[in-house]
Amino acid sequence: MDKLTSDAQREAVEAYREQAARATEIERLSDTREKTGVFTGGYAINPVNEERIPIWIADYVLSTYGTGAIMAVPAHDQRDFDFARRYGLTITPVIQPEGEALDGETMETAYVGPGRMINSAQFDGTPVTAAKGWANPSVNAVGDWLSEKGIGSKSVNYRMRDWLISRQRYWGAPIPAVYGPDGIEMVPDDQLPVLLPDDVEFMPTGRSPLTYHEAFLHTTDAEGRPARRETDTMDTFMCSSWYQYRYLSPRFDKGPFDPAEAAYWLPVDVYTGGAEHATMHLLYTRFFTKAMRDLGMFAEAEQVMRANDRDPQGAFDEPMTMLRNQGQILGAERKGDTIIATGRREGKVFIAERVEVVESGSVALIAGDMEVAGEIMKRTENILQVDAGAAEFITVEVPHTATVDVPAIAGENNVNQLHHHLEIQRMSKSKGNVVNPDELVAQFGADAVRAYLMFFAKWDQGGPWNYGGIKGPQRLLQDVWEMGRADYAPGQEDEAATRALRRKTHQTIRKVTQDLDEFSFNTAVAAIMELRNTMLAALRAANVSRTVWDEAVDTILLLLAPISPHITEELWSQRGRPYSIHQQSWPRWDELAAREEMISLIIQINGKVRDKLDVAAGLDDDQLSRIALESEKVQQLLEGKQPRKVIVVRGSLVNIVI
Repeated sequence: MDKLTSDAQREAVEAYREQAARATEIERLSDTREKTGVFTGGYAINPVNEERIPIWIADYVLSTYGTGAIMAVPAHDQRDFDFARRYGLTITPVIQPEGEALDGETMETAYVGPGRMINSAQFDGTPVTAAKGWANPSVNAVGDWLSEKGIGSKSVNYRMRDWLISRQRYWGAPIPAVYGPDGIEMVPDDQLPVLLPDDVEFMPTGRSPLTYHEAFLHTTDAEGRPARRETDTMDTFMCSSWYQYRYLSPRFDKGPFDPAEAAYWLPVDVYTGGAEHATMHLLYTRFFTKAMRDLGMFAEAEQVMRANDRDPQGAFDEPMTMLRNQGQILGAERKGDTIIATGRREGKVFIAERVEVVESGSVALIAGDMEVAGEIMKRTENILQVDAGAAEFITVEVPHTATVDVPAIAGENNVNQLHHHLEIQRMSKSKGNVVNPDELVAQFGADAVRAYLMFFAKWDQGGPWNYGGIKGPQRLLQDVWEMGRADYAPGQEDEAATRALRRKTHQTIRKVTQDLDEFSFNTAVAAIMELRNTMLAALRAANVSRTVWDEAVDTILLLLAPISPHITEELWSQRGRPYSIHQQSWPRWDELAAREEMISLIIQINGKVRDKLDVAAGLDDDQLSRIALESEKVQQLLEGKQPRKVIVVRGSLVNIVI
């Protein structure tokens, strides 16, 4: 900075540096804090267009970010925009959004979004996307050009921060350090691990109970002199960041894990968790794994892998091979209570003397001076916002002297028993939309709740809870119970029905297996429901063979076992099958048995559907082409002309080009 600053600006720059140094990093990063800065008097040369760029010193640019110097782009960064507007600097748009022309003189805010590069010479027209770094075509194009010209090169900057692992609490691994006459020293390896005492007293002192546990606190140093033990414990992430390795062999005492077990199980197949873990636990466990690899802690495991013909190359570069982020279950939408409030209006507030809950739709909306009727949209303690059909919600105050009547709740009622409207949003105790799983389990059973959780939404997206939706999985389990306990005896056996049930059984094995691998649990449950429907029809008709029926029952229990483990275990046992259903091999499908006997053949002419025919499954392309050309509708449309081309797609569609 000293070299960049001109003599004329040196005094102003020095004063500003002293001022900026007094602000914390958090204060300087604040979006609401006014951006300040000073011109240094120096200039930089843009390597792309060779224009002179004034160099300013500003407090919102941190030395810990990149090199500590940035190329401001005020048209497309709000902080730079605010700074440029304050000091009258030129704002030149370099990204043009679709269908909009940006003018730096009249822009009110920075434009941050996709578009195409403008005012960028040879790069004009290059797409700009939301992708980060070199994945963005615009960034990549400029990087390639700088590399070709030899005036720059591509690189990746990592912003790393210190990880403060000490915690002033009881829970956590003790930090193995003691403080003696000569300062701090680490506990020798032969005295590890340092164990937490199990007789601490938790008192409301604001301090860790370890700080006043005399037996833990007082120890000796390496020379046997009195010393004080460190009472801070480690962040629990320090333990969870490598727990997948200790879980392999928790009783192994010759190292952190048994190399043979590591060779068999690692790396972890799937990591599931919220997206926030990308910069928390997932990041930490990746650090640990790479550090352990670099320390050679997997060397013995690698030897075992080679001895068992498994290539260890890359096996310990990452702790997990697949990441899955789950969605979130949102609170259900709930109608607020419909009330009739009688009392008086004082200004804009209606003071209620009596509030009665009535059935929704049973009364007309009223926004009068003596009476208010409508739905409670919001309640804050004793203040209600009521939708009474007026332009704005009516504010109804319910004093403690008012009478509250909630017919659905026995006994004396109060304002806290009134329910307000709930939108679909994140569950929160403060919003009153939390779903208690214990209550659901008590009402429907754990298996039904588990099945509904898998069925009601895509696992990776989540969705709003729907109390009525659990009836479907509940009926599924009731039907499975009926079929699993049925003493099936075929009547007049129908070969076609028998083939159809076996086909559906093996199609379901295939579908559920593939869906579970893809974490598509909702479609897996839906496929099991379809098999249930086919089985119920067969049970009522009693027209399939006993062998195929038994195969279908065993299969539906095995497929449902991971989802509803209790009912399937019980039925498996009642059917006299080997203990336990959860220790059985996963069913395999027979591709031949799963193949449809008939398929629907779609026939197009120049891409437009002209006919649909039911044909035997498994026909080759020539046979399907011939059937399509012989279609009566196709013959009429061709009018004796020969098609230029016949295209068969996936064995189920024929497109005739004329």
